Amino acid sequence: MIETESLILDKAKFSDWKEMYRNVWSQPESARYMAWSITTSEEAAKIRIVKTIAFQKEHDTYVVYEKSSGKAIGFAGVEKLEPCIYQEAGICLGPNYVGKGFGRQILQGLIQYCKEQFGAKEFIYSTRDENTASNRLAKSFGFLLISSVAKIDSKDGHSYNLLQYSLKL
Repeated sequence: MIETESLILDKAKFSDWKEMYRNVWSQPESARYMAWSITTSEEAAKIRIVKTIAFQKEHDTYVVYEKSSGKAIGFAGVEKLEPCIYQEAGICLGPNYVGKGFGRQILQGLIQYCKEQFGAKEFIYSTRDENTASNRLAKSFGFLLISSVAKIDSKDGHSYNLLQYSLKL
């Protein structure tokens, strides 16, 4: 579990399916810059939460809960690239929870977690060039751009550049 001022990042529970469906998975805005497509029914959301729970058993990924309400409002995670080098494995919030400083809290929490738990010396952050809020977040932390790779979105076929940033810890 990772705790910030306003958020708790913890493993998913089956009962999270409804809030994740309502707040995140059914929202086109949430999926816009992600590799996944929206979930279009409650039945599909129940299947998705079961898959999420299974995935989280093998990966360092979490559901994001708002402390004040206890609601599931997003997800985030990290993965090891090399010894002492970690990267975020996606940060996603529902559209009603964007613009409140939660992305900043999540990123800070993930970086701190990797430093404390794994002795991370470098943290990698990736985002699409068109995701201006995410790029602003990376720059506000002092991340430095290390690569730009042309990609094609598998959902709709549009091209974009995946920017990769590095922060020495």
